[in-house]
Amino acid sequence: MLGDSGDVDENQGTNAPRDPVGVTVSSFEADFDYDSPAYLDMIDRSLLSAGNNVRLKRAIGKAKRGENVTIAYIGGSITHGAGAAPIHLQSYAYHSYEHFKRMFAPLNSNTVQLIKAGVGGTPSQLGVIRYDRDVLRDGSVQPDIVIIEFAVNDADDETRGNCYESLVLKALASNNEPAVILLFSVFKNDWNLQDRLAPVGFHYDLPMVSMKDALVEQFQKAKNEGGLITKEQYFHDIYHPTNVGHRIMADALANLFRVTDRTNLDQKEDELTKLPIIGKDYVDVKLLDRQNGDQIALIESGSFCHTDTDLQMTEMDDHDYGTPLFPNNWMYVPGATAELKGFKLHLRCSRLILIFKDSDSDMFGTAHIKVDGQLTKQADPHQVNWTHCHAMLLFSNTEVDEHLIEIDMALGHEEKQFTVLGFGYVG
Repeated sequence: MLGDSGDVDENQGTNAPRDPVGVTVSSFEADFDYDSPAYLDMIDRSLLSAGNNVRLKRAIGKAKRGENVTIAYIGGSITHGAGAAPIHLQSYAYHSYEHFKRMFAPLNSNTVQLIKAGVGGTPSQLGVIRYDRDVLRDGSVQPDIVIIEFAVNDADDETRGNCYESLVLKALASNNEPAVILLFSVFKNDWNLQDRLAPVGFHYDLPMVSMKDALVEQFQKAKNEGGLITKEQYFHDIYHPTNVGHRIMADALANLFRVTDRTNLDQKEDELTKLPIIGKDYVDVKLLDRQNGDQIALIESGSFCHTDTDLQMTEMDDHDYGTPLFPNNWMYVPGATAELKGFKLHLRCSRLILIFKDSDSDMFGTAHIKVDGQLTKQADPHQVNWTHCHAMLLFSNTEVDEHLIEIDMALGHEEKQFTVLGFGYVG
C-alpha cells in the first residue's frame, strides 16, 4: 500500500523492523548507509561556511570539560519535527543534540540540554517575537548554541529579511555570547530563501549549513551515477523530511561541529559592531499579550473578552505532548457582551506586529484593524485555513509615538469569532 508520498506504508506488515520506541521503520530507513564515502561527501557539501569558530569552539570546550551546555533550535515546522515519527525523538533537532552529546560530553552525563522551539507555518517575523519566551524562557535560559532555521518559511516575512537579521542579532547579543548557526532547509521543488538569508551569515561570519547545497545536485542523479537518496525517500511530503531526511540534516550539523572542533581557534570578532545589511529594526521587539498587556499599554478589550483555548500546539524540546501557543489571548465571541464593542490598544511604540489566529472553522470571521483612526489592514483567519499563528505587520516607523489600534469585526462578520493572540512591539 502506498502513502501520499509514494513511500511504502510504514505500518504495513508484521515483520518490519522497529526502532526502540516501537515505531515501524521502513526497509530503506533501516538499510540506509550513513557511513559510505559518497554519503560523507554529500554531508561535506552541506557546509556552506564554517564561519568564525570562536563562539562554537567555546561551547564545545565547555561540553568537553563536563560543564552545562544548552543547544537551542528555533524555526518552522521542520524544526518542530514535522515528517518525523515519533516527532520528539526523530527530528533533526533531537538527533543533532544527541550527536553533540556523544561527540563532546562525558559519557552518561546530563550536562547538555535541549531547547527546541519550532512552530509550523511561521516565519522569522514571528520567531523574533517568540525568541525571549520560547528560547530564553523569559531569561531563565542562556543557550550556548542557537540554530536558526527559517529558509523555507520566510516567504511570508513582510519585512523581507529585516526580522531575520534582527533575530540573528538578538541571539548574538545575548550576554553569554552564544554561537549562532544558520541552517537552510529545502523544499521538494528545490526552493528555499538561501540567496536572501545567507548574505546575513556571510556578513557576520557565521557558521552556515545548507541542505540545498548537499542534496539538490544528487537528487538529479540515478543511483549508478552517484545518487544516494531520491526526493521520495528524503521527503515525507512536499515540505518536510522523512526520518532519514531529518537524520541527514542532523548529520550535516554534526559535520559542522566536527570541523569546528578540529580547526585552529580563530581570532575573536565583534560581530555586533557591523552595520546591518538588511536591517535590525526588530532586535528589541517584545511580546505583549493578555498576561502582561496591562503593565505596558492601556487596553479596552470590549467584546474581545474571552480566552481561546483551541490553539496551535507544538512539541517543545524533547516533549511528546503539545504546548499551546499564545494562551494569553483575547477572543471575540458574538453575544459575549450586551453591546458590540471593539478591541482598543493604546500603546507607545515605533513598530507593531499583530499576531492573530488562523482557523479552518466557519465560526471564525474577518476583522478590520484601524491604526490612529485609519483602516489599515483586514485580518482574514481563513487565509491559511488551519489553526495556526499568523503575524501581520501593522506599521513600521522610525520614531516612537502614541498609537491607537482598534480591532472590530468586519461588516457581515459580527456573528463570527476572532482571536487576537498578541502583539510584537518595538518601544
